[in-house]
Amino acid sequence: MKRLNAKTYLYAAGCCFVLVIGLCFYFLLTDFSRSNETAYVYIDDDDNQDSVFLKLQPIARPQALSGFTTMARHTGYADNIHSGRYAIEPGTSTLKVFRMMKNGVQAPIHLTIPEARTTERLAALLSKKLMLDSAEIASALTDSTFCAKYGLDSTTVISLFIPNTYDIYWNTSIEGFMNRMVKEHDAFWNADRKAKADRMGMTTLQIQTMASIIDEETANNAEKPMIAGMYYNRWKMRNAEYPEGMPLQADPTIKFALKDFSLRRIYHKHLAINSPYNTYRNAGLPPGPIKIASVAGIDAVLNHVEHNYLYMCAKEDFSGTHNFAETYKEHQKNAAAYAHALNNRGVK
Repeated sequence: MKRLNAKTYLYAAGCCFVLVIGLCFYFLLTDFSRSNETAYVYIDDDDNQDSVFLKLQPIARPQALSGFTTMARHTGYADNIHSGRYAIEPGTSTLKVFRMMKNGVQAPIHLTIPEARTTERLAALLSKKLMLDSAEIASALTDSTFCAKYGLDSTTVISLFIPNTYDIYWNTSIEGFMNRMVKEHDAFWNADRKAKADRMGMTTLQIQTMASIIDEETANNAEKPMIAGMYYNRWKMRNAEYPEGMPLQADPTIKFALKDFSLRRIYHKHLAINSPYNTYRNAGLPPGPIKIASVAGIDAVLNHVEHNYLYMCAKEDFSGTHNFAETYKEHQKNAAAYAHALNNRGVK
């Protein structure tokens, strides 16, 4: 009789063991996601355990969500929720998803720094990719004390950004984001680029400021070194007529000063604006870049074409390229031809 009871107990224990293994497999070891594609869940700083469950609900299989919530409630997950962007790939088990989120093992995003014209626009675009609020980003980039941490001010801080795509965590802080931009900026300005800037007698900030103007002059990367050579000739000119340097007379800086980027023609009335960005009234470069300079624009300045041109005007065929001139008289002819073409098209 005792032997029969022992067998019964062993059988019952075996059944329980199989049942437990089955339940563990069903709730914890099967696929968490119901999708055949990678799904992403974003956990904010203000999320709690219940809101995390709600964010997982559209992604998880019913039994997987039950397994996740059970583990969460018995392991103190509510006391240590890590914000971040988590990638849930097809075939990932519930147990692995739970460990990933409990340990804060998030997936980076591919963040592209755009060639934005203003810090406000940059902030708006960044906030769509990061957990940071656009107002928080804009406030930091316009705060003199914050910018001073990086040796910059609100007019030059935009030079810190090099357009490229970077892997970065979605929940990075504003300080963490800026530190990453400093690292990328310093890596971009390698020994070769710095040496070229030194030979031109320009700082990296001045190079980026000039490049930002050239970027606004044309989208034609092939012509940018030619335009860069013209602006460099103006910038370095010092003579009796221009003891403080020849004004750059760059139309894009007028648009920036007016904060009207829709202008298609610059008239004399626009040139009266009292602004340090008015390069018709002020010699030299403006206080800082008028946009985030492109890599092509920066390299165009560093590798500018050496020539004697001091003037340029858009071609009257609207090809997007320019006529260049050494003398103002020749430039006037080019400008008249372009103005005539604009009038014929009714461009105001």
